[in-house]
Amino acid sequence: MSAVDTPAIATIRRFGRFHTRFVGALSGDLHGSGFGLTEGRVLYELAQRDGWRAGELARELGLDPAYLSRLLKRFIDLGWLERAKADGDGRAYELALTEAGRTAFAPLDEASHHQANTILSRLGRGEQAVLVTALDRAQALLSGAASPQPAVTIREHRPGDIGWVISAHARLYAEVYGWDISFEALVAEIAAKFLREFRPEQERCFIAELDGAAVGSAFVVRESDEVAKLRLVLVETRAQGLGLGKRLVREALAFARAAGYRRMVLWTNDILHAARAIYIAEGFRLVAEEKHHSFGKDLVGQNWERDL
Repeated sequence: MSAVDTPAIATIRRFGRFHTRFVGALSGDLHGSGFGLTEGRVLYELAQRDGWRAGELARELGLDPAYLSRLLKRFIDLGWLERAKADGDGRAYELALTEAGRTAFAPLDEASHHQANTILSRLGRGEQAVLVTALDRAQALLSGAASPQPAVTIREHRPGDIGWVISAHARLYAEVYGWDISFEALVAEIAAKFLREFRPEQERCFIAELDGAAVGSAFVVRESDEVAKLRLVLVETRAQGLGLGKRLVREALAFARAAGYRRMVLWTNDILHAARAIYIAEGFRLVAEEKHHSFGKDLVGQNWERDL
């Protein structure tokens, strides 16, 4: 009896089939170059630097040494590769592509570059960033290599960001809490009012980015000359655990202080435990709460405030 795939296993296997078809591995004609996948991969590594030793190259590519040896002999017979005794070790040989070998590799390299460029040209800038981040992350996870430190930045909003804020809030609260589209309507109203009545000296939208993609937000809006309101604090699920919520709130507090406000207030709901923990840690105190039915759910709304 064959094993039953879990959804995760099925996804990995499906992507493996897609990728081999995508790069032409099954046809034996990688990128239309006439090379098979293994030949092309070996040629690529040889083109990157001189001085490879056969055993080292076999380990790098995970190839059977005997199979690699036959492939290298074919390249030598074609005049694409030459061997020379390694300095200090008369038993070892170092490999280097000849000019003929580099000429043979050039169309494959150009075809690979063209394919990647074609893929990117079909995508918008945001989609390109998502794809590159996803591929880097997948490579790190599959290789077992230590994950690079994510690049996290906090910046002011730019054209297009407010639309993302509305979409992200609607999607996340529907997925996590089951809130209906009336919440999206509320967020859209708050965001539209912010843009329509924006006062740069008194109001601010902060956007958190992770590896170049927006993953969080926090708004400071004017409630009165002395009171600022903190609104639309959000951190995407994939970016949680990096301290971004705390950083966004601190940026908001610092801006409100510099803008001359004396107090900051906010409204939230008691089920938003992570957000409430940040507010408590940053000195906010609960001043009122009441039950309400909103967004398709029975909730407990809370008002918090702190002096600046």
